Amino acid sequence: MRLNILIADDDPSIRTLLRFLLSKEGYRVVEASDGEAAAELLVKEQIHLAIVDIMMPAKNGLVLCREIREDFDIPVIILSAKGESEDKEQGFLSGTDDYMVKPFDSKELIFRIKALLRRYRLVSQTTIKLGGITINRNSHEIRQGDISFELPLREFELLAQLASNPGRIYTREQLIQLVWGTDFTGDSRTVDVHVKRLRERFAACSDDFVITTIRGLGYKLEVKE
Repeated sequence: MRLNILIADDDPSIRTLLRFLLSKEGYRVVEASDGEAAAELLVKEQIHLAIVDIMMPAKNGLVLCREIREDFDIPVIILSAKGESEDKEQGFLSGTDDYMVKPFDSKELIFRIKALLRRYRLVSQTTIKLGGITINRNSHEIRQGDISFELPLREFELLAQLASNPGRIYTREQLIQLVWGTDFTGDSRTVDVHVKRLRERFAACSDDFVITTIRGLGYKLEVKE
């Protein structure tokens, strides 16, 4: 299946360059020159990944990124001239999976696109592999060889959510919504408590995966090669 990539950028020269690079890799490119047009294309087309600029007319990239995260299960890369740490923080808080600063390295962009597409294919799978550990989302079973781990429901769902997109940074607020639901009335520190428990349970499995704290943002799960 040919994958469709959305480019949302008001700079025609950037769109031309990205179209050339992505078409050369076999992707079908869909383009939008502002955030509103990009939002319309997301509804009309089957988009598999979006590359989004921040500074766009009609609707900026941060707003677009939040809308994508709410309504679509696709990876997002912010590609922006805004390269300060505060800008990147806002990008990740808006739900982007990755952030690259212009001018960018063409090969690195392609590497990151392919990595994100590989990660997102795990989401649709009923089983997730983390090194020697297998998570079965249907049976709520976690196994490492002959060893079975029994977890409370929320801990299992939190681990499965992090594991479904290795390397993606989730904020505490995003994890609350995804695991506990929008009607949850507790404190976001609940996430910290559950992450601590998961780390303790799987302390002996650090060769398979680790849950990393991203200061000021949240958490991500990293699979050891």
